[in-house]
Amino acid sequence: MAISLYDVSVASFLQTVGGVAGFLERGLAHCQDNGVDPQEIVTSKMCEDMFDFRFQVISVAHHSLGAIEGVKAGVFSPGGDQSAQDLPALIALIKDAQAKLKAITPDEINAYEGKDVFFEFRGTKIPFTAENFLMSFSLPNLHFHATTAYDLLRSRGVPIGKRDYMGQLRMKL
Repeated sequence: MAISLYDVSVASFLQTVGGVAGFLERGLAHCQDNGVDPQEIVTSKMCEDMFDFRFQVISVAHHSLGAIEGVKAGVFSPGGDQSAQDLPALIALIKDAQAKLKAITPDEINAYEGKDVFFEFRGTKIPFTAENFLMSFSLPNLHFHATTAYDLLRSRGVPIGKRDYMGQLRMKL
């Protein structure tokens, strides 16, 4: 069975980003239903030396849509759109990434197979092929940040479970 670059990247990103969009909305509803200030979640951390919830959600967008943009440009650097400051804006950021990922065609991404992509950070330049960058760098980072955001919501009492995290499964039709 052949698996395409699209299958391992965009399709996987869509599943995770879709799950994140869903559990973020449930988090906002939980705040509204229980008189919780959503900003308490946005600024929450697992521990003091870890980035906050806001950073985790921004990183989900950056390691999905941003990774595809990096492949197209041939270079990826840490960062992402830092403008989202509250839970509704973070939800909008994730939904925007989801919509843009849905618009990408398999042929568009598969054409980048074998292309050089560099990860650049603080004077370090790490070479990858597009497929190795997406599979060994972006996907693990995406899952790390999505899981951390999920865990922060769970730790604040948001009633979400594994099924919420999983997103839309790609089942045989």
